[in-house]
Amino acid sequence: MIDVTLLGTGGGMPMTNRYLSSAMISFKGRKILLDSGEGTQVAMRKFKTGFKNIDVICISHFHGDHIFGLPGLLSTMGNSGRTEPITIIGPSGLKEIVNGLLLSISYLPYDINIVQVKEETMGLKISDNILKLEQGKVDYSNSDMVLRSLELNHSSLCLGYSFYINRMPKFLVEKAQLNQVPKEIWKRLQYGEITSYNEKTYYPQMVLGEERKGIKISFVTDTRPTEEIVDFIDESDLFICEGTYGDDEDLEKAVKNKHMTFSEAAKLAYEARVGELLLTHFSPAMEEPRAFSHYARKIFKNTTIGYDGLVRKLTF
Repeated sequence: MIDVTLLGTGGGMPMTNRYLSSAMISFKGRKILLDSGEGTQVAMRKFKTGFKNIDVICISHFHGDHIFGLPGLLSTMGNSGRTEPITIIGPSGLKEIVNGLLLSISYLPYDINIVQVKEETMGLKISDNILKLEQGKVDYSNSDMVLRSLELNHSSLCLGYSFYINRMPKFLVEKAQLNQVPKEIWKRLQYGEITSYNEKTYYPQMVLGEERKGIKISFVTDTRPTEEIVDFIDESDLFICEGTYGDDEDLEKAVKNKHMTFSEAAKLAYEARVGELLLTHFSPAMEEPRAFSHYARKIFKNTTIGYDGLVRKLTF
């Protein structure tokens, strides 16, 4: 099961009823944090997501409403006994930004691995809690989750992220028996391990069925709509997207500030055939985003107006 929690749904500046942009993906007991706006660690406590077992933090861009919560969170994690390394992913310039944010923190009891995504980076693979840069095609078959990024169209260099969680092929007892695979190694082969037993090598395909569709989650914020986004989020089960402006009459503001309206986000969801559109990153001027929900739902029916603390549970 994969849990996705919206920790903050605000954009621009914090409000009394809305934290700034942040979301959490929880999978197999580990966590991936998407952005860390002001108030993120408070939201984690309020919504009981935990924070000590975060493996990866994905930063979309360096505007304050997406990163000003980062130094406080990293400090609190260190004070809470964290010793395992953390990987932070973001656009070029990330290393300098993180170093600057941490000037006031004299010591952290864990290492920070910085991954600066460049144009030639085609994909990032997370396998066994280790993140590896890969050039070219990503091999889905040997990883629990594949993370990809896309450069967006904002006023500063900004990245969207997608996460594909693999579903293991079905274990076929009949196939294992037909291939005379010893029962002692069934479990290892079921989890994709090539196994030697009694001087003979056995392969996962000797016991497994066909590949099965996994779960895809996409996160796109602070951008104008582009054709590349449609391909990037194609058939996502959950598409988390900015909705800075609710009213269609605010289109001119959206174009000027390089953000999106509800209608534009809904059009992306419709064209990409996603399962659910989850809107977030609302302008401080929009006190009640649900009042504008009809602008999105007339284009894409399965639209949800996000709010701080909203949780989505995704299963295969």
